[in-house]
Amino acid sequence: MVLALAASLSAAGAEEITIVLPEQPANLEPCRSIRADIGRVINMNITETLTIIEPETAQVTPHLAESWEQVDDKTWRFKLREGVSFQDGAPFNAEAVVKSINRLMNPKLTCDSRSKFGDVTLTPKAVDEGTVEIVSDIPIPIMPTLMGTVQIVSPNMPFDQEVNKPVGTGPYELEAADNEHIVLVRRDDYWGEAPEVTKATYRWRSESAIRAAMVESGETDLTPAIAVQDATNPETDFAYLNSETTRMRIDAQIAPLDDIRVREALNLAIDWDGMGEALFGTDVLRASQMVVPGVLGHNPDIKPWPYDPERAKALIEEARADGVPVDTEITIIGRNGFFPNASESLEAMQALWQEIGLNVTIREMEAADWVRYLDKPFPEGRGPTLFQQQHDNNTGDAGFTVPVMYTSEGQYSTIADKDLDQVITKAMSSTGEEREKLFQEAFRVVHDEIIADVPMYHMIGYVRVGPRLDWTPDLKTNSEIRLAEIKFKQ
Repeated sequence: MVLALAASLSAAGAEEITIVLPEQPANLEPCRSIRADIGRVINMNITETLTIIEPETAQVTPHLAESWEQVDDKTWRFKLREGVSFQDGAPFNAEAVVKSINRLMNPKLTCDSRSKFGDVTLTPKAVDEGTVEIVSDIPIPIMPTLMGTVQIVSPNMPFDQEVNKPVGTGPYELEAADNEHIVLVRRDDYWGEAPEVTKATYRWRSESAIRAAMVESGETDLTPAIAVQDATNPETDFAYLNSETTRMRIDAQIAPLDDIRVREALNLAIDWDGMGEALFGTDVLRASQMVVPGVLGHNPDIKPWPYDPERAKALIEEARADGVPVDTEITIIGRNGFFPNASESLEAMQALWQEIGLNVTIREMEAADWVRYLDKPFPEGRGPTLFQQQHDNNTGDAGFTVPVMYTSEGQYSTIADKDLDQVITKAMSSTGEEREKLFQEAFRVVHDEIIADVPMYHMIGYVRVGPRLDWTPDLKTNSEIRLAEIKFKQ
């Protein structure tokens, strides 16, 4: 069978590859592409950005923008690359960039990428055909970095509707997308260097062991996520710190989760070391906050919650005695195929929370349903929920995490604290040491005074790469797989 599969791949062409994903993308909407299920397919393949954030250093480098300058505290000017076109033939120019930014900021679209800007309002304008000026309502000192998250799309794409047929300036265009597979083909008229991969077919299987076996047999060439127990072949399996941090977001304004004692008990009830080693490997790092060490704003003085089930039980009983409805059913909202051993981690936490006296159930959803609980407005009548979330910050700055998660108007936020809002707003307009200290203070308040979530782990990713490919993962692999970086072994 292996020989037959290998012969089939050879007949299909050595420049064609197949990638197997953990889940079917909810759609292919570019303004949702910070989500891993979408970004793995379209980012830097179909759509591109004005700047690129280098994953290892967080340095910002030119891409669709050749240069930029700060005109004043609230104004940045970007000079665009010439000779670029969209896959539908539309020219890449200042008007196209203005429309892309306005589309991102369009309140009629639920754009996850807009969350990177917090409550900031952007006003872009075309200075001339090759120059764009972006004005913000507050100073944004990291605007070039932020532009590394904005996917530039054709001006012919719908402005008020999510799409499943993205059109960008990238080296690949969409050939097919259905419930079985997605196919990207290389463009002949791409502005940059032609990639080696001519065609990429994406399929999806939820079981890690099946994905690993598909690569081992030659049925597919690459899978970006396998469980630690399936990463058994040192010649094909690679571990990497993937810049993702997992948490359970607490619906902190709905009883009994509106009681801080219950929120503290949720953190103390988990055997973090035991669960981490069993499900995610010995290299996984416990998290105390939602950015990895090294990101500007990470607070090294915050320690992860310890495992203290007796204290957790006492807190629940204390809350019960004060009339808090701790017997109310709390629902864990999970996502099918989210990350390796995600379901097993939910089951482990459910059992431990039940042991301290809480009534906890699990609902696992497909990505398209799960996302309804990710963004505001959250579903009405949902009851108290604990929401499974994995957050990627490979940009080097906490400004891509804190506003969306913890401001009163934050797209993912379930808390409202005016004093915290002021700290975060000031941090977003600051630079250097002041910016770092303000974000560190925000993380301290979230962890010590509010207890807004249950931080889990800074994740270690495991990929399996077939023998035909010359490719290794980096910090962005979980959310972006650039086909142009994949080479073939001679």
